[in-house]
Amino acid sequence: MGDTLEFNEIYQEVKGCWNDGRLRFSKQAVVYKSSKTGKVDSISVPELIQAQWRRVCLGHGIKLATSTGHVYKYDGFRDTDFEKISEYFKANYKVELTEKDMCVKGWNWGTAKFLGPLLSFDVNDSPVFEIPLSSVSQCATGKNEVTLEFHQNDDAEVSLMEVRFYVPPSTGDDGADPVEAFAQNVLSKADVIQATGDALCIFKELQCLTPRGRYDIRIYPTFLHLHGKTFDYKIPYTTVLRLFLLPHKDQRQMFFVISLDPPIKQGQTRYHFLILLFSKEEDITLTLNMSEEDVEKRFEGKLSKNMSGSLYEMVSRVMKALVNRKITVPGSFQGHSGAQCITCSYKASSGLLYPLERGFIYVHKPPVHLRFEEISCVNFARGTTTTRSFDFEIETKQGSQYTFSSIEREEYGKLFDFVSAKKLNIKNRGFKEKKDMKGNDNMYSDSDDDQHDAYLERMKEEGKIREEANDSDDSEGESDESFNPGEEDDDIAEEYDSNASASDSSGDGGDDSEDDSRKKKPAKKPKMSKEKEKKPRKSGAKTKDTGAPKRPMSAYMLWLNSSRERIKSENPGISITEISKKAGEMWKQLAKDKKEEWEQKAEEAKKQYEKAMKEYKESGGSSSTPSKKEAKKKGGKSEDKKRKKPSSGRGVEREKERAGGNESFKSREFISSEESSSDSEQGKSSKRKGSDDDEEEVVSTPPSSEESGSD
Repeated sequence: MGDTLEFNEIYQEVKGCWNDGRLRFSKQAVVYKSSKTGKVDSISVPELIQAQWRRVCLGHGIKLATSTGHVYKYDGFRDTDFEKISEYFKANYKVELTEKDMCVKGWNWGTAKFLGPLLSFDVNDSPVFEIPLSSVSQCATGKNEVTLEFHQNDDAEVSLMEVRFYVPPSTGDDGADPVEAFAQNVLSKADVIQATGDALCIFKELQCLTPRGRYDIRIYPTFLHLHGKTFDYKIPYTTVLRLFLLPHKDQRQMFFVISLDPPIKQGQTRYHFLILLFSKEEDITLTLNMSEEDVEKRFEGKLSKNMSGSLYEMVSRVMKALVNRKITVPGSFQGHSGAQCITCSYKASSGLLYPLERGFIYVHKPPVHLRFEEISCVNFARGTTTTRSFDFEIETKQGSQYTFSSIEREEYGKLFDFVSAKKLNIKNRGFKEKKDMKGNDNMYSDSDDDQHDAYLERMKEEGKIREEANDSDDSEGESDESFNPGEEDDDIAEEYDSNASASDSSGDGGDDSEDDSRKKKPAKKPKMSKEKEKKPRKSGAKTKDTGAPKRPMSAYMLWLNSSRERIKSENPGISITEISKKAGEMWKQLAKDKKEEWEQKAEEAKKQYEKAMKEYKESGGSSSTPSKKEAKKKGGKSEDKKRKKPSSGRGVEREKERAGGNESFKSREFISSEESSSDSEQGKSSKRKGSDDDEEEVVSTPPSSEESGSD
């Protein structure tokens, strides 16, 4: 068996609400740490005198009693844990873990026993229920009746308000009233705040930020009394979780923060933090309302009867001694301006964020304390209003997110180094490692640019996939066009002339179409110029060999062709561009083995293409002359150029328009159809002659204007 035993998801009941945490048994102590508040309960092994194993609502539980009169109960164990824990207790604690059964008969009469801080109601020596007397807020008596009222917990869905006990008249001869005796036993251990006696000391007119106002603070042995003009608050020391002493950024003031659980209430408002603001220059001389012997006996040198010094030092020193908790101060962090805090905004209110050794605390409206152990990750983001600042986002393991905005970018390097040193998970850690931002005026903007660069890299990768797909589409289109050269002109006409059909029909339109064509003249000029820009790229390409084997498709295109219908069915109404984008994302996320399968198919297609191309070249196919249609096509283009030269003269344009048609603004589609018709007539005449040389002569001879007009 090891030196320690650890259990997760162990629950502790706090005023009707279950708080989970971790329990550890070691040879020196039993330690329980709450996941909600981070509060630690430590039980020294020599103080442990009793341990009971009981069946409870959350499985099984352990009840531990100490020699100091404290009782601790932890639930959430499994039945199989009993033997392991029992052996560990015998070996290390010399305490036997005994099994104790609860009474489940449902009887409502029995015996009330006061066992230290617990009131146990037993039936036949078996406990029915136990009441922690620290949860009792008030005790009232009546004739043969005692009523207990309880503190409420805001986190509990259902709260127990009160319990009434009927106490039968006593038959003894001692003459003591059993009802009063019962009530006194309850009040001796109950958490009932009663201002009996004089206060140990009083601090007058202290400035309080939360709750706002000026309060007199009266220090009593068991609680703190805030007395203001409007409200009074009584705060038991048992509800104090932590104490913080934080220097203001101006170095002239100090914050003293008291963390409370449960919080103090005012109507529906809950105050989880009590924040006091002090001036460093304000001094005080304090005298405790106790004798020197009592002060020495109770506080063991932590306090003295007469003390003097700064006001914030006196308040923090008294609170530390009474609450018996350490005061947390800022650690090694130092900002760009030399302060131990960072100016920022939270929920539209400006405040100060203090990086501590074990967490962050923000003051003051609203106060926020985040421990490192409850932080899931942090993130540095660009400010929403200006590039001179950035946002610091903290996400907790419970899913809550806190955004501290408007932080000066000069603080970025210091804050990033602090977070990295504390080994917190940073979402955009890689961007800091790419560029060292310390000492650079553009420290945060560069880091943010890196963040967007990462996004662009992903977009570029998807763009490459789409580009590969477009290349494969072009290769398909080129091979198809080689077999149907007439379609190429139609495609160009549709791409660069949106009014191709209108210009085609303008020859039959008469004067009305002539006026329309004049109106459209300025709009067509840039289209024709765009066509001219595109032409060199087309003309510079290699002459397509119509008989050559078709180029193979890439792995992505093979996959896309097989998946296109599936993408359409899964995304009804999706556009063509969205299909390409969606396919790129799906291909990127495709499993490696699936990609390899399509890459093998593409490799096989490539080998077949290379084999077919080799056979085609060996047969002399690549050296063959261009086809008749290609030759005619070239001739048609030369005619087009010759025809456009005289069109620069305005008189010639009008003459041609009167000759019958808006010829100067004929679309490419119209010209190509004209060429094909004239070529077919010339082809017939060349066949009658029966000579290839004559055929070439006919192709090179441009048709007359009368022929084009008749066409």
